[in-house]
Amino acid sequence: MGYTADGLIKSRREKWDTLHDIDFDRRFRGAVARELLHDAKLLSEVRQYPEKFIELVFVVVDKKQRTMPFFLNEVQREFILILNKAREDFEAGKIPEISLLVLKGRQQGFTTLVTAYQLSFAILNPNFQGYTLADKSDNAQTIFQNKAKFAHSQLPDILKPTEKFNNRKQLLFSKLNSSWAVDTATKDVGRSRTVNFFHGSECAFWKDGISPIQAALGEALTHNCIKIYESTANGYNDYQKMWSSGVHINCFFEWWRTGEYRLDFGNDDIKAEFIRAIDTGNDWIWERLRWLRDDKHLTLEQLYWYFNKYEKYINKDLIKQEYPCTPEEAFLLSGKNVFSVAVILSRLEHIPKPIKVGYFVYDYDGLTISNIRWVNDHGGYIQIYALPKQPEVTKYCIGGDTAGEGSDFFTAHVLDAKTGRQVAVMKHQFDPHEYTRQMYCLGKYYEDALIGIEANFDTYPIEELQRLGYTRQYVREVPDTYTGKIEQRFGFKTTLLTRPNIISNLVAIVAEHCDLINDRDTLSELLTIVKNEKGRIEAPEGGHDDQMMGLAIAHEIRHQVVFDTPEMTFGAKWHKSQWEDYRKATPEEQAMLREKWK
Repeated sequence: MGYTADGLIKSRREKWDTLHDIDFDRRFRGAVARELLHDAKLLSEVRQYPEKFIELVFVVVDKKQRTMPFFLNEVQREFILILNKAREDFEAGKIPEISLLVLKGRQQGFTTLVTAYQLSFAILNPNFQGYTLADKSDNAQTIFQNKAKFAHSQLPDILKPTEKFNNRKQLLFSKLNSSWAVDTATKDVGRSRTVNFFHGSECAFWKDGISPIQAALGEALTHNCIKIYESTANGYNDYQKMWSSGVHINCFFEWWRTGEYRLDFGNDDIKAEFIRAIDTGNDWIWERLRWLRDDKHLTLEQLYWYFNKYEKYINKDLIKQEYPCTPEEAFLLSGKNVFSVAVILSRLEHIPKPIKVGYFVYDYDGLTISNIRWVNDHGGYIQIYALPKQPEVTKYCIGGDTAGEGSDFFTAHVLDAKTGRQVAVMKHQFDPHEYTRQMYCLGKYYEDALIGIEANFDTYPIEELQRLGYTRQYVREVPDTYTGKIEQRFGFKTTLLTRPNIISNLVAIVAEHCDLINDRDTLSELLTIVKNEKGRIEAPEGGHDDQMMGLAIAHEIRHQVVFDTPEMTFGAKWHKSQWEDYRKATPEEQAMLREKWK
């Protein structure tokens, strides 16, 4: 009866845990190597699962500079499961390519793992070509010397193919015609290569960005190439765009998943003072530690480690990039976030899934839309979070932002007009015609909802809705520049006065009633909104504010919804300022105001 890889890995781990003797481990690895060469089934197993080869015969230098067996940690093991699933799905034709993005905190061991994984492929398989690109030349040298060459040098001799080292930071196994190389990411790198396994290390920090590197590699990547892009975040750049594209398999690993990220207290007094500070502190760090303790259930030693990292940064915002708690937080830029980060992150932990996702189809004869039907589609651009109720029960309003200056997306947010709860969201790179028709269908679906579309850059959707016979549009008052008379026009106009007002209102809603927002993409965008040096509230360069503006408009037009129930008919006569006063009042004060403003 032959050995299994899992059985041998278990034995190696047990011996190490008992002896902690690297010389004994070296002899154990030698015995495993001989078994691999004589047991075809065992060799086939590690060829299929290179991570088992790593845990059988590789060593690694830990952060205390000790040589020890390379046993995968928790995050490395989870990543391998994701990678293996991707390989299986590709072979089964379920996905078009194997492309994984790893968003991580610092020093969680991914570069070490991926380098060992590539080396395993190169040693076990003929005609394999692995290629790693690093952000800087000294990092490329470190990967070659410390993670590749050292690991290769420590393998049992009988497992080392005939190799050749050269000044291109390459391991070349001539008899197998396999190789692994590392280089620095530049815009002309990688041309004329053939690559079966590509690894982009700290790709968010590549000097020329990711896009020109991908263009340079061009046809070098084979159709079955495994592509792994791993990095800590670096604001809004190519890596963030890749992450949000939905094209790749996104892998995020929180810092606390790394077991060594914990710090013991010097004595009980320090521990007691730390607990007191968490319970009573008002600064951001104490709010964060309360959230990590109460929502994520981290230990005090983990919290103390995180706090000490935070204290050492001159720029405290770096903790969010270097040791992120969520993917959304990782990409936050340095600057003054407009919306409450802590509140949004907490809401993201309890966000509901859409009831259904899809879009509308309809009949159109050139004049009217009829026979509207909903189509379920997981890749659709409309997310439904609450089904429409009868108009005598609930009224709805829809705020829309068109793809204007600096924007790529048409958006819409459907709100329960009475409560302000977000019940549906639409976001897509439409043409104006289809956006208008989907808005028409969405409005009809939600019981002839009041629609208010931004009127700054493209009035076509507003005019076309009117032509289609959708008359329940938001009405604004505009003074005629010639006569001075007040005229009424459809659509919401964002100006130097209205834009700050509606955003400020949304800021208050997020801070006080974030549970009204159900859409993850909306909240993720709000996290990125900052106030620039000139005091303007906007998305960062390369980011978007489409969702923010659509949601802000939706809340702004709520006051124009007419309620039919007897106790609410008075509301149609109220001015916006009255509504604002009413919402801030206590129930007793609201009763007095209803009587006063009948």
